[in-house]
Amino acid sequence: MRQELMSLPKTLAEDVARNLVMVARLIDEDPEQAYAYSRIALRLASRVAAVREAAGFAAYATQKYAEALAEFRAARRMTGSVELWPVMADCERGLGRPERALAMAGEPEVQKLDKAGQVEMRLVAAGARRDMDQLDAAIVTLQSPELASNSVQPWTARLRYAYADALLAAGREDEAREWFAKALESDKDGTTDASDRLAELDGVEFVDAFDEGEEREDDAEESGSGKDEEAVGAAAEGVADDADAVEDADGGDGERRGGAER
Repeated sequence: MRQELMSLPKTLAEDVARNLVMVARLIDEDPEQAYAYSRIALRLASRVAAVREAAGFAAYATQKYAEALAEFRAARRMTGSVELWPVMADCERGLGRPERALAMAGEPEVQKLDKAGQVEMRLVAAGARRDMDQLDAAIVTLQSPELASNSVQPWTARLRYAYADALLAAGREDEAREWFAKALESDKDGTTDASDRLAELDGVEFVDAFDEGEEREDDAEESGSGKDEEAVGAAAEGVADDADAVEDADGGDGERRGGAER
């Protein structure tokens, strides 16, 4: 990316680079803000392939699939690379065209992808099958040497998770549980929620201890407040009784004074 930006005047290159850095920092936590930075970079350097690619991923993260696809196509025209082919196919899914995504999975470009790209394309194709309610076909699509391999690669957890999820959707719960467990075993970075899915299948319900503690405190405060109100009420009644007694005493004295005056 730095190499590509060197084609720009230095000051402009620095401005574009700053915006691209913010896209990378925010795309997972605040995709809308990342998208805003990508638009600035795009306005400054639309002829730089890396900028078009970054803009595509930012649009993809905010589910602007038509825009993302346009940017990915532009980046591909500029570089001639097939690296973005799987995410382009996934944009077709996002646009409600799963059949187009499946067609892309059969194109010669897939054979030019590296192993990670081919696994990604397989995931997209399986997702397209599910979009079309072809659950059995989705399961078969995910069955591959990469799925059966015991070696853990960057894509292993996601591939196993997708397979488990497809099995569960097809009603094959026991097999799904086995593969969610395998996904969890290979998910060292916590990229999936396999542990939660396993707990769900086992009927385990997690309770937030912090919230429960807060509820107990609230209950205690309400209980204490109720007791305080009772105490205040009792005190008020006592004060009222004292006031009545004083009034009675004052009334007697008044009568006596009145009699003396008369």
